Amino acid sequence: MDTITVTLSNDKLERLQQMAAQFGVSVNDLLCASIEDVLGRSDARFEQAVERLLEKNAALYKRLA
Repeated sequence: MDTITVTLSNDKLERLQQMAAQFGVSVNDLLCASIEDVLGRSDARFEQAVERLLEKNAALYKRLA
């Protein structure tokens, strides 16, 4: 099994921690379940989500290139 690192704002991390506490699971388990949900969706829905993400962050990606 590999490990990844995700950078989040403090606000998003706090929201994740609150959601995890609400469901009685760890943040890691919540994220794993969310990833499994995304991976289980149809390819078309996933592609739409990726396209929205890329469009939203296009300026950032240009600056990083």
